[in-house]
Amino acid sequence: MRPSSPARTAAVAAPKAVAVRLQGRRFDTGGTLFRAGMLSALGVSVLILVVLIVTLAQDGLGVLTDRLSGFMSGTLRSLPGEAGIHQGLRGTFWIAVFVVVFAFPLGVGAAIYLEEYAPKTRLTRFIDINIRNLAGVPSIVYGILGFAIFVKSLGGLTGGRSVIAGGITLAILVLPIVIITAAEAIRAVPSALREASFGVGATRWETIRHHVLPYAAPGILTGTVLSLARAMGEAAPLILIGAVTGALGSDPNLLDVSSLQDRFTAMPTVITTWAGQAQSGFKANTAAAILVLMAIVLVANGAAILLRNRYDKKRAY
Repeated sequence: MRPSSPARTAAVAAPKAVAVRLQGRRFDTGGTLFRAGMLSALGVSVLILVVLIVTLAQDGLGVLTDRLSGFMSGTLRSLPGEAGIHQGLRGTFWIAVFVVVFAFPLGVGAAIYLEEYAPKTRLTRFIDINIRNLAGVPSIVYGILGFAIFVKSLGGLTGGRSVIAGGITLAILVLPIVIITAAEAIRAVPSALREASFGVGATRWETIRHHVLPYAAPGILTGTVLSLARAMGEAAPLILIGAVTGALGSDPNLLDVSSLQDRFTAMPTVITTWAGQAQSGFKANTAAAILVLMAIVLVANGAAILLRNRYDKKRAY
């Protein structure tokens, strides 16, 4: 048997030495402490969330079990035993409709243009920075903007203090978030996918439509649903727009579009108002209303997860 040469021995030993270096034989004190810190942060966050949910369930499940139908179909009343959230549900529903109709198409379209069409110049970088800055602007500023534009200046079109003004204001509020999340999802699409599509003669639009958007769809859906959840939970802009915090005279049907220019209220406003009431019965009503709003948000998140999994399966093949 021929003895191995020094070069051959070094070539065989080198991968083993690299593997030992990568795996490490020493105790990683810093890494262990960092991992323990992250697990502790996760545990504390989950514990706080569980405590909040349990507290809300203890306070609000009694209302939902005793008078679910009356609570869901009732109107705003001064007596906690007669008050309901139908008017708030209607306002939140139409706000969500305006967010979906205005913010989602505009946001995804802007993200597609910035990532796939716009040249990488100082102007596009300036626009990108300002979009990210707008995503961090406090919601109360958007409320002032909506009051000045959609209530005062364009009151003849929106009806003034109406659900139209509130819906468009919240659509503008979440628009930067939709753009950022959609742009990040599109940016994560591998360049090889685009190059392969161009290589077989596809146009840029065909590449975006058939390859880029389906691949980026899970990330886009996640971002849009998160932005929708934020819009459904905002109260400060609606109060500035003029959402009713007391009794609301009219109680139209959920899909009645003829009353979109009338005064309105929404679930966050109802919750905020009830939380400040002195009567003890409104505490249970507040918890029940929060549970209903959480259920609506969870249904929207569940729908987004199902769609995301569907696109993930298509992408896997």
